[in-house]
Amino acid sequence: MSRFHSYITSAKTIIESYKGGTPLTHHLKLFFQTDKKYGSRDRKSVSAICYHYYRCAYLFTEDDSFEDKITKATFLCELEDNELLKAVAPELNEFIAFNVTDKLEYLNISLSRLFKFDHELSEMIDKKAYILSFFIQPDLFLRIRPKRKANVLESLKKSNIDFTIIGEDTLQLNNGNSVENCLQINKDVVIQDMNSQRVFDFFKKERDADKLETLWDCCAASGGKSILLFDLCQGKIKITVSDIRENILTNLQLRFKDAGINIQKKFVQDLSKKSGLLLDDKFSIIVCDAPCSGSGTWSRTPEQYFSFENEQLALFAEQQKNIIINTIPHLAKDSWFVYITCSVFKSENEDMVNFIQNNFSCQLLEMKYLKGYETKSDTLFVAFFKN
Repeated sequence: MSRFHSYITSAKTIIESYKGGTPLTHHLKLFFQTDKKYGSRDRKSVSAICYHYYRCAYLFTEDDSFEDKITKATFLCELEDNELLKAVAPELNEFIAFNVTDKLEYLNISLSRLFKFDHELSEMIDKKAYILSFFIQPDLFLRIRPKRKANVLESLKKSNIDFTIIGEDTLQLNNGNSVENCLQINKDVVIQDMNSQRVFDFFKKERDADKLETLWDCCAASGGKSILLFDLCQGKIKITVSDIRENILTNLQLRFKDAGINIQKKFVQDLSKKSGLLLDDKFSIIVCDAPCSGSGTWSRTPEQYFSFENEQLALFAEQQKNIIINTIPHLAKDSWFVYITCSVFKSENEDMVNFIQNNFSCQLLEMKYLKGYETKSDTLFVAFFKN
């Protein structure tokens, strides 16, 4: 068996054993830790095959063998001369530089087979551009923290890491780069998708950041948006964080320590049931980065799209409404509520904006999609309200 057929066999074993629930990257890490025979090059090749498979899985039929699926998926996702295709499907490798649309036509495959949620997609999203982004791995983005720019750029150059500077403090790198050895993560830079870095641009435009005194990051997760707002406010904001998962908040606290940020309060709470706060606990800004389908990140995590079912959307919508109901009452007078998702679905975004407007005395100031399919990044939705 050739090395490449062995890669395909290994990828099949991984895919058949993967049951979802955790990111594919974690499953791959565990697989390679269990079987030590794979070198660095092998791990990279097998991992790429798995991601190619999930990016393209819905394009294929039951009549396609697993090897056929892998070769076609690799052909569709790669743009440069590919060793696996050279070995097992040289006729496809000849046309590797074609764009995806031409490749699909060559394979006689309709792009419409790839996406199964057309009826849920927001009208503000370019459907074809969004679906085509499934074939492309988004880039790695860093946000340079205040007063660290010169040191960060010098360190990257010394390490011969190529990057592009976007705006004042955003760096775009190839996703295969590892920067942990030359930069202090969270202190020098924050690893954060480009559009996640843009969610508070409204405050830059309106120059309202100096009015923000207390923040409740109610679905805080890893805390990236709290760190972003802390920096935007030049450290002059008191931060409260909550999440439904205690281990997440433990990791967040370690991250904040690296970032040099103190948390005023943190607590574990299922916000779909109650706020976990006293009635007179009020904040000048509440950031609700709501749990959602994650459909704006499916080009980065295609395995999540593969396992997503339509009925989950209704569950997310109900959860989002309940979180909104339990958090908005904690807005102080003349304060902001920021609703964010990494979704492209109307039911999770525009419908939630309508829900807020119909049930609370909040004025919609701005809502928009930050379209990742235009910049090799994630797609986010953000809406700003003021009471």
